[in-house]
Amino acid sequence: MVAFTLNGRRVSVRTEPSTPLLWAVREHLKLTGTKYGCGAGLCGACTVHVNGKAVKSCQTQMSDVEGARVITIEGLSNDGSHPLQKAFIAEQVPQCGYCQSGQIMKAAELLAKNPKPSRDQIVAHMNGNICRCGTYNRIVAAIQRASKEG
Repeated sequence: MVAFTLNGRRVSVRTEPSTPLLWAVREHLKLTGTKYGCGAGLCGACTVHVNGKAVKSCQTQMSDVEGARVITIEGLSNDGSHPLQKAFIAEQVPQCGYCQSGQIMKAAELLAKNPKPSRDQIVAHMNGNICRCGTYNRIVAAIQRASKEG
């Protein structure tokens, strides 16, 4: 049994310690906003926050989150009111939308540390989160918008 706080709620999951956090969140806890992309930590679709740090949940073992605070896209805002969520809509970022939750979670980490990042800082921070549809300029614009409106 691994116990941790998920989106502000204490949870326990009966699973092997080596099970990826992604599968515990999706399969055991039924929060499907966090996506399975590559399973190898290369795309960022599975990004969540563990103790305030953006991590790839497909590469984070359950043993790593014992007692931790985990935030998924559902915990960022359950009603879509987070400035990044609103900015992604305003800038028409989503095409297929598959990478969106991982992109938003990675961007939220940046804005928590640096509320007014430059374009270069945004690009550097977001490196490693892949968008198959290639909406990178819109993603940057959305992060810039959220930094002004948030």
